Amino acid sequence: MSTKQTFSSDNLLVIWDRYQKPILTVLIIIILAVAGWLGYQKYVVQPKEETANKELSTVQMAFQQATMSPTVDTAAYKFVIEGEGANKGALSIIRNYGSTNAGNLAKYYAGESYLHLGDFNNAIKYLNDFKTKQKQIQMMAYGSLGDAYSELKKNTEAIDSYKKASSTFEDDDVNASEYLFRAALLSELTGKTNDAVDLYKELKEKFPNTEKGVQADKYLNRLAIQPNN
Repeated sequence: MSTKQTFSSDNLLVIWDRYQKPILTVLIIIILAVAGWLGYQKYVVQPKEETANKELSTVQMAFQQATMSPTVDTAAYKFVIEGEGANKGALSIIRNYGSTNAGNLAKYYAGESYLHLGDFNNAIKYLNDFKTKQKQIQMMAYGSLGDAYSELKKNTEAIDSYKKASSTFEDDDVNASEYLFRAALLSELTGKTNDAVDLYKELKEKFPNTEKGVQADKYLNRLAIQPNN
C-alpha cells in the first residue's frame, strides 16, 4: 500500500516538475489580467463616467427646460445637442464618452432634441443607437422613433417602432396604449386593414381602462368590424 502511495506521489512530483512553469505562467497571466481590468475600471472607466455625468447634468436640465416650454424652444434643443462655451452638449458627450452610461443616455437626449427640431434622420440615428434596461425610457425612445419614421413616411418602420414601444413597458398603460393606438391608426391609414383590426382588438383587450382602449370599439366599427364582447 505504501509502495503505491510512494509511486503516486513520485508521479505527481514528476508531473509538477514538468509542467510547473507553464502552469505558473498561466496563473500569472490570469492575475495580471484581473489586476489590469480592475485598474482600468478604477483609473479609466470610473473617472470618465464621473466626468460624463457632470457634463450630462447640464444637458438634462436644458432638455427639461425645453420640454416644459409651451412652444418648441429651438434654442434650448440646440443647446442640448451642441452645448455652448464651456457647457458641453450631447454630441460632445457621445463623442468623448460614448462607452459610458452617460454617453449612452446622451444619445437619447440628442435623438429627442433632433425630433423636436424636425431633423428626423438624425433623430432616428441617435435613438436607434440608444439602448437601456430602464423600460420606461426605452419605451419613450421607441415611441419617438415611430414618430420620426412616420414623419419620413417610413410607415412599416414606424408601425414596428410603435408596437415595440407599447410592448416594452405595459405597466405604463397610458403611454403603452397610446403607442399601440398609433400603430393601429397608421396601419389603417396605410391600407393595412387586417393589421389595424388586430391592433385595435389588442388595444381593447390589453388596455380596457385607458382612453385609447375605450375608443377602440369606435375605430373597429369604422372599419365595419363588430368588436368581440
